[in-house]
Amino acid sequence: MALVFGLATALFGAPASAAADASLICDRAAAEAAAATGVPISVLKAISLTETGRDRGGQTRPWPWTVNMEGKGLWFDDLDAALGYAYEHFKRGARSFDVGCFQINYKWHHEHFASIEEMFDPSANARYAANFLLSLYNESGDWELAAGAFHSRTPEYADRYKARFAEFRAQFAAEDGLPLQLGAPILPVASTPSVFGATARIRVNSYPLLQAGGQTALGSLVPLGSGTGGGASLFARPDAG
Repeated sequence: MALVFGLATALFGAPASAAADASLICDRAAAEAAAATGVPISVLKAISLTETGRDRGGQTRPWPWTVNMEGKGLWFDDLDAALGYAYEHFKRGARSFDVGCFQINYKWHHEHFASIEEMFDPSANARYAANFLLSLYNESGDWELAAGAFHSRTPEYADRYKARFAEFRAQFAAEDGLPLQLGAPILPVASTPSVFGATARIRVNSYPLLQAGGQTALGSLVPLGSGTGGGASLFARPDAG
C-alpha cells in the first residue's frame, strides 16, 4: 500500500512561533516518561522520532501534532488543527487512527483515556507508550527487541523498524544515565469528556492487550489478526522500508 505523507499547513494554518516550539514538546514528554518509568531516555526519544520524525532545519525532529489516519500520515502545525482533522474523520466513522508523539491507536486504546484530547496530550501519550515498551522489555531484556515488537511481532517488519530505531537511538546514547533535562513544563491538554465519545479515565499500567495471551502487531498496539498489515512506520524514511 502506498503511504501518503504531508504537512497540513496549507489546510490548517498556525502562527510560526507555535510550529517552531512544538518540536521540543515530545522531547520534554519523553524525559518526563523516562523519569517516571525508568525507560532510558534514548529509547523514548528514538521511538518518538521513528514514529513522527520530520525535517526541521535539516534535522529530524519529533512532532506532537501527528496523525496517521488509516495509512495517511500528516503533521499539523498545532493541536487544534490535528484535533479538527481527527474529528472530521471520526464523524465519518474512522476509528483506526494513531495520534501524538508516540502514535497511540484510537481504536484499541481510547478506553484508557478520558478523551481524544487526552490521547494527544504529550505527557499522557508518552507515559502510555513508555509503560508498553517496559512490558516488552521485560519479555526480552533487550531494548532494541522491545522497539521492534513495539512496531510489529513479524520479524520482517520488526527488523526494518529496529534498524531505524537503532540509528536514532545512537544519537541519544550519551544522555542515558545523565540527569534528565525536563525543560519548560508542558501545559496539559484539556481532559474533559469530548465529542469523541471516550468516557473512561486514563488507567495507568492497564493494558488488556498485554495480558497473558494478548499479542500485538503494530506500534499502535493493533492486535494480530485484526486485518492490519505490519508494515513500516508511516514516518520512516523510504530507505528504512
